[in-house]
Amino acid sequence: VCNEAALIAARYLRPSVENTHFEQAIERVIAGLEKKTQVLQPAEKKVVAYHEAGHAVAGWFLENADPLLKVSIIPRGKGLGYAQYLPKEQFLYTTEELFDRMCMALGGRASEQIFFGRITSGAQDDLVKVTRNAYQQVMQLGMNSKVGNVSFEMPQAGEPVFDKPYSEATAQLIDEEARALIDRAYTRTVDLLTQHKDAVDRVALRLLDQEVLRRDDMKELLGPRPFAEKSTYEEFVEGTGSVEEDTSLPKGLQ
Repeated sequence: VCNEAALIAARYLRPSVENTHFEQAIERVIAGLEKKTQVLQPAEKKVVAYHEAGHAVAGWFLENADPLLKVSIIPRGKGLGYAQYLPKEQFLYTTEELFDRMCMALGGRASEQIFFGRITSGAQDDLVKVTRNAYQQVMQLGMNSKVGNVSFEMPQAGEPVFDKPYSEATAQLIDEEARALIDRAYTRTVDLLTQHKDAVDRVALRLLDQEVLRRDDMKELLGPRPFAEKSTYEEFVEGTGSVEEDTSLPKGLQ
C-alpha cells in the first residue's frame, strides 16, 4: 500500500505522500484497477447500483457490521461494484457477529430479488464467502448444536480428499445445517431490506447519479447508524476524501 501510494503521489508530481494518496492506494489494492473502458449497459448499471445499495443498507442497520467507508458502482478488478469497510482489529467472533456478516454479504442478492424479482450472477463472490462462513461455523468452530462441539478440517481448494474423519450421516447433517444457516441469514436479510426498502431505493438512485458514495452521503440519506461505531473511523478518514479525485492525466505522465 505504501509503495502504491508513493507511485500515485509521483504521478501527480507531489513533493510528499498525502493521506488522499493512501486512500487511493488502498482502494486500488483492495478492489483492483479502475476499468474506465468497461461501460455497463443502463440496465446492468441499475442492477449493480441496487446490488451495492443492498450491501450498504444491510450493513448500516446490522449491529455487528463493520463501518462503511465507501460504496461504488465503478468497475474495478473483477467486480462491477464494491463496498469498502473499516474492520475493527478483532480475533474472536461470536455467533451473532458471524451471522450479521453473512447477512451483510447477502444484501446484494436480496436487493436484486426485492427490486427486480430475479437474481443475477453478480453475487457469486458473496455466496462463496457466505458458504465458507457457514461451513466454518458448523464444521470447525463448534457453533452448531446438532453437530456439536467438534472441529473438522475443511478441505482446501485443489487438495484431494481420500478420507473424511466423520461418517456419511455426519456429512449429510453438516450440509443440512450449513444450508439451514444460510437460508436463515437470507430470510433475515430480505426482511431487513424490505423494512428499509425506501432507504435502498434512495442509496441506489444516488449511486446511479454519483457512482461513488462516502460515509457523509450515507448519513445524509439514512441518518446516523442506530448503533455505536466499533472503530475510530473519524481518525482514519480525517483529511481524506474531502476533495474529488482528479481523473485527468497526471503531470508526471504528460
